[in-house]
Amino acid sequence: MKKIIFSLMLFTQTLDLSAQAKKVDLFIDSFVRKNNFNGTILISKNGKVNYKKSFGLANFQFKVPNRVNTRYKIASITKAFTSVLILQLYEQGRIDLNKTISTYLPDYKGEAANKVKIVQLLTATSGIYNMDAGTTMESVLKNGLPQYQKPYTADEMLTKFCSGALIREPGKEFDYNNADFIILGKIIEKISGKTFQENLAEKFLKPLGMKNSGMLVQQNVIDELADTYFYRDDIKALVNDLPVYIENWYASGAMYSTVDDLLKFSDALFSKKLLKQSTLDLMFTSGLGEYGYGLWVYKDYKINGKLYTIVKRPGSIMGAQAMLFHILEDGATILMLSNTGTASLDDFSADMAKQIVH
Repeated sequence: MKKIIFSLMLFTQTLDLSAQAKKVDLFIDSFVRKNNFNGTILISKNGKVNYKKSFGLANFQFKVPNRVNTRYKIASITKAFTSVLILQLYEQGRIDLNKTISTYLPDYKGEAANKVKIVQLLTATSGIYNMDAGTTMESVLKNGLPQYQKPYTADEMLTKFCSGALIREPGKEFDYNNADFIILGKIIEKISGKTFQENLAEKFLKPLGMKNSGMLVQQNVIDELADTYFYRDDIKALVNDLPVYIENWYASGAMYSTVDDLLKFSDALFSKKLLKQSTLDLMFTSGLGEYGYGLWVYKDYKINGKLYTIVKRPGSIMGAQAMLFHILEDGATILMLSNTGTASLDDFSADMAKQIVH
């Protein structure tokens, strides 16, 4: 009798899981159709991949489909890698988060040199003039993107666009600024004596087996890399991304990856293989703008009537859209990589969380 009851319980659980999987499938398919989503989606819970599927085209001109191993520009998810590299140096005692920029970059010429702390760069509260200030669709279509359309080195980016005046008192206001993470990238290089790419390879790509990830450089042809297309409201159409030197985003946004590789990074991060729990507690402290160290942290986030902690790292550069959305107490991770700017991945991930958490 006990065996029969146990078998019935397993059968019921299997039916429940099957019904939930079908519900998730239908939800995603509906969203994809309504929003013309192009890209790859992966859902994982406690180390097990429950969903992985690609949609649309990696290249519109030649009708090349997106596949689960398609590589995408991951934009500001790069900042999560940069933050972890800084925090690993912190754990090694090689950097003090409360020291100022000039401690580690003595040649830095900006006003922030002796006023802005490393922690304020991590939390987007540096007060440094925002290098992307005033950038709108209208200004971009008329004037381009001056900081990204000439072949600057990281050192030149630091001098030209990340050494501006302080426009507010450090630590007082949240202002999301790519300059903060370009500075952090140069600090990592200075302390380690290695390039940012070498640090990525040594700390993440090789040990985690992330063979489909790295830094983008305009002159390099990357196999299986999706082309990107952004949506123009004025003509109601997808168009080719503007010509840029992607390496100019550097430690703030110049990486590429796949959903499988990002899951390796995410799993390693949340299972304390990259940082100690005490350091993760710092990283996941929700501060001004609900921002932690290089990512957003939402405390008491309600999903289906229960409260959770959400750790979220989105990314966006023209048509390149990316999302790493982790539900801390549930162990669920949603990864979305897209090569078109047609869907809000913030809305998509929030709605998807309701489908997978019970």
